[in-house]
Order: sequence, then C-alpha cells, then structure tokens
Amino acid sequence: MVKPAGIPTAHAAAGGDSLYARARATRPFVGVVSRLDLPVSGVVVFAKTSAAAAALAEQFRERTVTKEYAAVVEGRFPAPLGQWVEWIDRLPEVPAAAPRGRGRLPAEPDADGDADPGEPGTPREPGTLARMRARVVRRAGEVSLVELSPETGRKHQLRIQLASRGCPIVGDRRYGARLPFPEGIALHARRLAFSHPATGRPVALEVPLPASWRKRFPPLLPAG
Repeated sequence: MVKPAGIPTAHAAAGGDSLYARARATRPFVGVVSRLDLPVSGVVVFAKTSAAAAALAEQFRERTVTKEYAAVVEGRFPAPLGQWVEWIDRLPEVPAAAPRGRGRLPAEPDADGDADPGEPGTPREPGTLARMRARVVRRAGEVSLVELSPETGRKHQLRIQLASRGCPIVGDRRYGARLPFPEGIALHARRLAFSHPATGRPVALEVPLPASWRKRFPPLLPAG
C-alpha cells in the first residue's frame, strides 16, 4: 500500500484512521510487516496470511530487504554530487511510547527505521549501530535531493544520521530543520524489494514521489 504523510501505519487511536484500518476493512487478516513514521510517505508492505507475515518479518530481521528512500534536506550534503557514501553511526537511545490499552498490535520492523513517537516501539539501547548509504542527486540553493539506502532499520535512523551531518530533512523540526513542510517531512519510501514469501521470486514495489514535492521543490524536480 501507499501511505500518505500524516496518517499512522497501524497504531491509531480507537476508531482513528490508519493504513492498517483501511486494509482490515477489506479482509479478515492483515499482517503489518513494515511501517513508516507518521510524517513520512511511501510504500508499506502488509501480509495477507500469518505465514506470509512471519516469512516477511524474517527477511526484515535478516536484512535481506532492500529499502530505498528519497529526501529533501537542508544544508550542504557532505559528499560530491552523485557520489555514494556509507555512514556507520552509533545512535542515541530513543524511548518507546507507552502501550495503548488492550489489544494493541505488537511492534513490527520499521521499513525506514522510523517508528513515530506516537506509535508503540521497542526502546533502542544506547550505542546501537546504524548503517546507511546516501548520495546527493541534485542541489538547488539551500536544499538538496538525496537518495538513501539503509542497511539497518533503527528508530529515527535516517532523520538522525542526516541531521547529525548538518543536513536535516526539510520539515523535520524535531531534528533541527528550519524550513517548513506542510505535508509532514520531506522523506519518502520509494522502493522495497524482497523475496515473495510463497514462491521466493524477487518482488520490487516502487511508488513515485508525491505530486506535492514537484510543486514545492521545482528546481530539484523539474517537470518531465
């Protein structure tokens, strides 16, 4: 499914909107095996059966799922245009949110390493390693379009690793961004690749950048 920015993947308040609630409206079982932070948009994977959910969750744990993101960041990206760099960092602890009553869903792997502060998650031990590859695609004034490929899925990983290098994601006030972004933050999960849980065949799910990005950042995303 494609998640818009501004709605939770799964852990909404009772009766609230979420991607999970929309999926459950059409089928009896929905397994949440990836999720995105509340202000993030992009592709999310749900499973149709418990067996598929277990198999996909194992792929996330074993880091065999390929995750690709696009982001618009402030500041000067610390690498030449088009050059991939690898970042390995020890992240600070991020506490889990408190449980929300009975019957809440178990914490699931984060597709982008970003469990929203309003969603339950697992506390991270101080010093947890985070690995990511990143490159800048285009620069325009005080912002840059970057591609991100995390190898780990840590809470707030992408946001912290970018902000720690002086280039926070546009709209991400929590991590020092100055520029506003009404839709949430300028982070989009554009591709997930994994093995089909039943057949083992490669599956790649891709979604384009939101149309609002082209209007907001025309120098970075020219028409056509």
